[in-house]
Amino acid sequence: MSEGPLVRSEREGAVAILTIDRPERRNALDSAVRAALLDALDAVREDDAVRVVVLTGSGGHFAAGADVREFAQRTPDEQRRAMSGRRVFEEVAAYPKPTIAMVQGYCLGGGCELALACDLRVAGESARFGQPEVRLGLIPGGGATQRLPRLVGTGAALRLVLTGEPIDAAEAYRLGLVEWLVPDAELRPRTLAVATTLAERSPVALRAAKAAVRAAWEMPLSAGLAHEIELFLACFASADGQEGIRAFVEKRVPEFSGRG
Repeated sequence: MSEGPLVRSEREGAVAILTIDRPERRNALDSAVRAALLDALDAVREDDAVRVVVLTGSGGHFAAGADVREFAQRTPDEQRRAMSGRRVFEEVAAYPKPTIAMVQGYCLGGGCELALACDLRVAGESARFGQPEVRLGLIPGGGATQRLPRLVGTGAALRLVLTGEPIDAAEAYRLGLVEWLVPDAELRPRTLAVATTLAERSPVALRAAKAAVRAAWEMPLSAGLAHEIELFLACFASADGQEGIRAFVEKRVPEFSGRG
């Protein structure tokens, strides 16, 4: 059993890296790990020095899914209660700062759903993605049936959900499930390069951009366009927006404060 924290937090400049550290179970997402992830996310939520959050796993794997041993100990009512309240998948999806999944090894079931909830995904060549719940007589319960079709289309999502068979990193990249595919040795530096690029942008604009793009999943086009205009105007009126415009005119690098 792990003796240290279930989720380790470290900093690289303005980037917080949260690492699930349960290698003896391939970072399976039991209730304790999910609670630790929520605590770690909460700890950096209001920290202005952190502008981007990277999620990853230890021991060569992202997360191999839910901990089925917990399922075996629960009644249906207990499982319903376990799935109510704050859920890490929704918390990550709605997080105000950009989130990046840094994936190698197994990224299955709830692990894949955690990666899907992130804004961006960088995969090493060893990564394997899948939703094997059907093999247990279940379906995904952390958002895969909703987020997968929006990322890869209905057919590819049904392929993963109905067969329960995993795909390799190259296929995940081809389908659009991940945005970057790199050799495992380059996974961390490439992910941190992406995160650092985002950290240099305006936090105000990043929050608005996330909100606008996520709204496209839920709003009709006309409502989404109106929402985009309001978010643009809010950025325009912000200190960051004004700084960005001045810096462009003055031909200098903007200094974004994150103030709205």
